[in-house]
Amino acid sequence: MKYYIIAGEASGDLHGSNLMKEMLKIDPKADFRYWGGDKMKDVGGTLIKHYRDLAFMGFAEVIMNLGTIISNLKFCKKDILEFKPDVLILIDYPGFNLRIAEFAHNLGIKVVYYISPQIWAWKKNRVHKIKKVVDKMIVILPFEKDFYANYDVVVEFVGHPLLDSLANEGNKTKETFIKENNLSNKPIIALLPGSRKQEVTKMLNTMLQLVDEYPDYQFIIAGVSTLDNSFYQKLIESRNVTLLTGQTHDILHNAEAALVTSGTATLETALIGIPEVVCYSGNRISFEIAKRIIKVKYISLVNLIMDKEVVTELIQTDFNKKSLKAELDSILFNKESRQQMLTNFNDLRIKLGNSGASKRAAEIIGSMGEGVNG
Repeated sequence: MKYYIIAGEASGDLHGSNLMKEMLKIDPKADFRYWGGDKMKDVGGTLIKHYRDLAFMGFAEVIMNLGTIISNLKFCKKDILEFKPDVLILIDYPGFNLRIAEFAHNLGIKVVYYISPQIWAWKKNRVHKIKKVVDKMIVILPFEKDFYANYDVVVEFVGHPLLDSLANEGNKTKETFIKENNLSNKPIIALLPGSRKQEVTKMLNTMLQLVDEYPDYQFIIAGVSTLDNSFYQKLIESRNVTLLTGQTHDILHNAEAALVTSGTATLETALIGIPEVVCYSGNRISFEIAKRIIKVKYISLVNLIMDKEVVTELIQTDFNKKSLKAELDSILFNKESRQQMLTNFNDLRIKLGNSGASKRAAEIIGSMGEGVNG
């Protein structure tokens, strides 16, 4: 079977790679062609475009890069025509993927959407297009199944693939982690500033203001491989901070607390069981637009899934040194607040369902491919 996969961000690369591994167990001869990242590339197949060249954050940034986006759409359609996949697998990235879904649907290609775009938060009208051009939605958040079912969209809930990723990791002992990275024995505060240059610059500049406030702790930045070390070093300057690239989960497993940019990383941190403060500061114009059209109570997946404030969210002007220090103090030194957060994280794991999400998704997609062959 031939599968064409489009993942436009780092989290999509992670989920796409785990899905591909499970699909190969079902179909060892599966032929993958995809837009994704290094994790998908490690599994096999052919990487066409890396997500680092695709991800534009915010309304203003999308407009500024419209020419590149249109060019990518044209290229993708041409590539699909030449590859002739049996199934098109779309992972989040809705602005781009829904256009490709319509194109593939009109060609008679089976279309499955794995990892739903957050249309329940904004642009709900997209559900009508999804119903028309997507053969099956495979969702990973429990409330998404009810959302799509209300619109008579064919949908299946498989659980969250992060549970699989974390369960399959071989975690290093703290002693090994410290020794390999030449760290001190001070407790660790993890900084997760995001994966795109513009967000990392904004987030890290504020996060790093706290370094001198906690002399008894060591701060470790979870760097991403798509950004050069020199980029981070310009932001770090002379501060006593450690940068570790490609070790996010090892850093978190050994941390006392974390400052995390809003996104999938907030959920990863919670599932690993590390108290966190969720942070976000974006382009002012983009934020003002988003504030008027996004209809959700929270920005973090943790709070959205639990439908209550489990983790504090510091957004835009609230994301400043004073507020950040107050919240970090709370999760480090207030035993009651810390324990309550950890209890809520346990409830979150239960709510997300059992492990095996990637396997269940692969089985569903495999059966769709069989349908193509008759």
